[in-house]
Amino acid sequence: MKIVVLAGGLSPERNVSLSSGTMIAEALRSMGHQAALVDMYFGLEDYTGPVEAYFDQPISQAGKKVDPTAPDLEAIAASRKWKSKSMFGQGVLELCQLADIVFLGLHGSCGEDGRVQAAFELLGIPYTGAGYLSSGIAMDKDLTKRLIAGLGVDTPKWNRVNYTEKDVDRLTSTTPVPCVVKPVDSGSSIGVAIAHTKKELHAALIDGLRFGGRCVLEQYVAGREIQVGILGDAALPSIEIIPKTGFYDYENKYQPGAAEEICPAPIPAEWEKKLGEAALTVYRALGLSVYSRADFIVDEAGTPWFLEINTLPGMTPTSLVPQEAAAVGIDYQALCQRIIDESLKARGK
Repeated sequence: MKIVVLAGGLSPERNVSLSSGTMIAEALRSMGHQAALVDMYFGLEDYTGPVEAYFDQPISQAGKKVDPTAPDLEAIAASRKWKSKSMFGQGVLELCQLADIVFLGLHGSCGEDGRVQAAFELLGIPYTGAGYLSSGIAMDKDLTKRLIAGLGVDTPKWNRVNYTEKDVDRLTSTTPVPCVVKPVDSGSSIGVAIAHTKKELHAALIDGLRFGGRCVLEQYVAGREIQVGILGDAALPSIEIIPKTGFYDYENKYQPGAAEEICPAPIPAEWEKKLGEAALTVYRALGLSVYSRADFIVDEAGTPWFLEINTLPGMTPTSLVPQEAAAVGIDYQALCQRIIDESLKARGK
């Protein structure tokens, strides 16, 4: 097949996406596919050959290792030669229209919020993962929690706030601690902070202003960090995350050795069953398809507390869904092929 692997983009998770995309493109080529890795934001601006020949271009290794610091998006935008406001770089849509399917290696607000999926639907371009509407809903932590609130899935109490700097003192005084401060529509734990004191809460709210002051203030639940992947409407074995320091933040996710990851999670069978059922309940309620990954905190009583669900989980060397798939005998190449097959089925191909 001719496959475009779309990665990068202009998102705080750009670096993670480039790593995922490189791994995916290499796996697809190893299986005999013509796979073209392209940065959604920069496109083909440095390429001078025929567009159709781009499928045979060497795969850059520059983004394979995830930079532990979040990217400077203003500097990235300023470096693009094509001074357009389009999120699609030069030649990207033309290349995608030549493909049998576009494998979305995108993460975060530029690619995981449904806008790219909607554009491809209008253009008739098949793509991997969930559809545009369910992707947009799942990206919004507040809306996701509202939709699953009456379905028997436990989720920590939360309050969505849109605020400016003048609101920070009021929110600090009225919000109980400990709590978790999260951007409402970001991933990879970028901008997430656990506030145990009012001083920490104040600092987290100030930091949240760089994400537009659109946050979820969530009740802190102590417990074990366990995540569950879903592939083709079936739950994969759960995986427990044990960071060596702090919580499972951006740095701990993408620094090899920064966290211990145990799959299957060493938990009782009844806990595993509850986790899988809760993950699938959320997945189905949002109308998701193909694959996802749900994040939970499991307390001492074995209650899974749902936090969020990711519609394009990471596919980097340290990512979780590939580890969960491997636990049931699905290696990385087979996982990529399964995602393509399930996506073509979901798109009616």
